Amino acid sequence: MTSLGARWGQSHRYAAVKVPEVGVTFWLIKVLTTGMGESASDYLAGINLVLAGLVGLTGIAVGLWLQLRREAYHAATYWFAVAMVAVFGTMAADGLHVGLGVSYAVSTPFFLVAVAALFFAWHRVEGTLSIHTIATRRREIFYWLTVLATFALGTAAGDLTAYTMHLGYLDSALVFAAMIAVPLVAWRFGLNAIAAFWTAYVLTRPLGASVADWLGKPPSRGDGLGLGDGPVTLVAIILIVALVGSAVRQAAAVRTQEREPAPALSAE
Repeated sequence: MTSLGARWGQSHRYAAVKVPEVGVTFWLIKVLTTGMGESASDYLAGINLVLAGLVGLTGIAVGLWLQLRREAYHAATYWFAVAMVAVFGTMAADGLHVGLGVSYAVSTPFFLVAVAALFFAWHRVEGTLSIHTIATRRREIFYWLTVLATFALGTAAGDLTAYTMHLGYLDSALVFAAMIAVPLVAWRFGLNAIAAFWTAYVLTRPLGASVADWLGKPPSRGDGLGLGDGPVTLVAIILIVALVGSAVRQAAAVRTQEREPAPALSAE
């Protein structure tokens, strides 16, 4: 008899992989969504905590519902889900600190353990952590749970360096930017591509969040430029939409070229 776990994961196989190709555009949008999630969460919390919670819960529910209904990768749907996870992940980390009084020195290792546990469970069940194999419902659920945990971890880690370790926003951003170079260099020298990807993926969160805080927070909060969380959120959204639109147009152009027949050679 097929186990419940097997039925849950393998009863639905998608028509294609549900995540985008990893390239420069992918990383640019990823960093922008991390910064947008940080600034949007702080902006909404500054207006009303109940409103922020409702927007965060509704956003992640709608984003993941739309994403899970798709049979193949769809750029707008995928990145909308990532953006909503970014907002909710920020709220999850901030909620532990502000709402429950958990220090960043405690929440950071807590979320680190959560990410490690998800990686262990995912690999134990599926035998791989490669995003190029996200073609079943179970693997996609593992993927999104892991993404959510990495966003919460990155938020806590960024606040840990900025506040607890007194580095400030800009120095924190520089530290995480330098750290992201480590898996890239290590990959060039033979580090497993999956390990390099997920290491960089986790580190993009505190990098983007630190940059957003540096731009948006007032100087009284540290070394912020004081542009405001609202304007930073709006600019990030505009850039994300522009990059996603560009990626969609490029993909459509490639598909059109693939469908066009090769020109016939004329006889002389």
